[in-house]
Amino acid sequence: MKHITLNNGIKMPIIGFGTWPLKGEDCERAVIDALEVGYRLIDTAQMYKNEKEVGNAIKKSKIPREEIFITTKICSPNTTYNKTKEAINKSLKELQLEYIDLMLIHEPYGSSVEMYKAMEEAYKEGKIKAIGISNFNINEYNNFIKNCKIIHTINQVEAHIFFRKKDLQETMKRHKTIMEA
Repeated sequence: MKHITLNNGIKMPIIGFGTWPLKGEDCERAVIDALEVGYRLIDTAQMYKNEKEVGNAIKKSKIPREEIFITTKICSPNTTYNKTKEAINKSLKELQLEYIDLMLIHEPYGSSVEMYKAMEEAYKEGKIKAIGISNFNINEYNNFIKNCKIIHTINQVEAHIFFRKKDLQETMKRHKTIMEA
């Protein structure tokens, strides 16, 4: 599996398996199957309500933890500093992990900076290996980055051959933030 190196030196697989809208046993089975065929990046989110199933699948797969890259995202109502701290710990518990490889703010909120400060602390504590954002457009990105001590590694957005977001890509490139489609 090919990898990309994030701005903090962490290596992330370039192809991942998304778990939206998987639930229950279907989610567990799909994640196990994805891991068996070679996927090593699994993407989930608190909003998907399947972190526990993803964690169960990782455990059942018997693949060493360090070989699997887990992304999850924090969303509303966890949009205050304290609620974000709680949400990070909840994700760790649900996923049955000691650390999360990449944690994102799921979408722009008025309190995104406050949320990010809690994520920066968890990063420094080793609970999260990389931090980022999701669904931030160019204006939101530019306003947000002014308030970050740790530059986010990823902005996960809708992007494809017909929707390239070249201006956003160029802006993020200057800050060494990678666009994840």
